[in-house]
Amino acid sequence: MRLDKLLANIGYGSRKEVKKVLKDGIVMVNQVVVKDGKAHVNPTDDFITIHGEQVVYKEFIYLMMNKPQGVISATEDYHEKTVLDLLEIQDSVQNPFPVGRLDKDTEGLLLLTNDGQLAHRLLSPKKHVPKTYFAVIEGKVLQTDVEAFKSGVILDDGYHTKPGELKILKSGIRSDIELTITEGKFHQVKRMFEAVGKKVVYLKRISMGPLMLDEDLQLGQYRELTDEEIQLLKDYQTPNEIS
Repeated sequence: MRLDKLLANIGYGSRKEVKKVLKDGIVMVNQVVVKDGKAHVNPTDDFITIHGEQVVYKEFIYLMMNKPQGVISATEDYHEKTVLDLLEIQDSVQNPFPVGRLDKDTEGLLLLTNDGQLAHRLLSPKKHVPKTYFAVIEGKVLQTDVEAFKSGVILDDGYHTKPGELKILKSGIRSDIELTITEGKFHQVKRMFEAVGKKVVYLKRISMGPLMLDEDLQLGQYRELTDEEIQLLKDYQTPNEIS
């Protein structure tokens, strides 16, 4: 990899800014000053420092975000604020993208990464990766709804959903529930409740596969996944795969 590309990718500025850093003679590769941005380096084997501090290059970035309402799950948009707009420059330069989508008015767990292989595996319809949501429902959620979701419901376009696991946390004029589904149709949770005559008034995703939302993250905050969480995602097998 070219040295200037490596430095730009990990947040040391644009190619122009990196060129100035190199010109200043503060970049060393294996304890030798290198000023030529075209010089090729091996990010894993070469010892690279700037001002004496080691440069750590990561090929992939894995971020967990507690997505707030009013932000769309996209890499760019000319009219709306996107989840990438919430990232610090040192994270956005690695070009992460949201794995899947949360509606604009939905909060909660969103994974962002530049690991296309992992993202494909988590999003593949064949994998049936479970996603769990907490929701507040206008109206009393009943055991009959639990049974209906267990069999799958018919959406407004005639699609018969796969079974969903509905748990009633509180039933009343407004009900609190948790719902686990294994597919991701457009507005699916909202449309599933509409199919049984009820309305979602608040929706938050709390898990995706083995990854649980870190409740210490405030809305709009994010953090890198731990090595353990990354390994859990990479090793994860859905019940469908195990069987």
